[in-house]
Amino acid sequence: MSAAIEGKVVVITGASSGLGEATARLLSEQGAAVVLGARRADRLKALVDELVWRGGKALAVTTDVADRAQVQALVDAAVQAHGRVDVMINNAGLMPQAPLERLAVDDWDRMIDVNLKGVLYGIAAVLPVMQRQKAGHIINVSSVAGHKVGPGFTVYAATKHAVRALSEGLRQEVKPYNIRTTVISPGAVATELPASVTDPQAAERIRAFYDKVAIPADSFARGVAFAISQPEEVDINEILFRPTAQEL
Repeated sequence: MSAAIEGKVVVITGASSGLGEATARLLSEQGAAVVLGARRADRLKALVDELVWRGGKALAVTTDVADRAQVQALVDAAVQAHGRVDVMINNAGLMPQAPLERLAVDDWDRMIDVNLKGVLYGIAAVLPVMQRQKAGHIINVSSVAGHKVGPGFTVYAATKHAVRALSEGLRQEVKPYNIRTTVISPGAVATELPASVTDPQAAERIRAFYDKVAIPADSFARGVAFAISQPEEVDINEILFRPTAQEL
């Protein structure tokens, strides 16, 4: 176990698969108490049951991050169970790519609701708790697409650029409360994210790309653990990583 992580109370959205699941597993192994939110209640419960069976402390709360009340309920459950929240990981995300000319407005709305508003709802839920504690760590998930725009990625990239912008603004505003902030921007990581691509041509292209270069989700989890485990006076504000083979 990591002495710096052991005993911390960590809330994770989008925890039923991919980056969130890998992070829940690693932090639980290192002694954190994890409070996990996701829409798929059955998968979330199975993960929590496994972590508890392995000796960890874990709690499942069915959560759609597009619903502010549900995100608030997730954080409230963590406070009720443990009395505090040490780390909030706003991880839930969607990537339904298509050229703008396809006018996939429903997909645009979903990405804004989940990728951007979901992060804001997570901040809104946990910030008062951390302000009272005069301590805490908020980790927001962006993407390489939050640094570089490509055709077909336009709206997704816009949401991820926005996550980086709000994370930097948050960093500056929370200094009086001793709160740390990190934004993590992964490249191609093996998750279910490509399955959210609704445009058939884009989906085939993305699947082929991910099959070629994607790295395991625990690469992200290790980045989270690195940021959390730093001494309290060290604030890792941004992590950008890609597969070694990824060009863009």
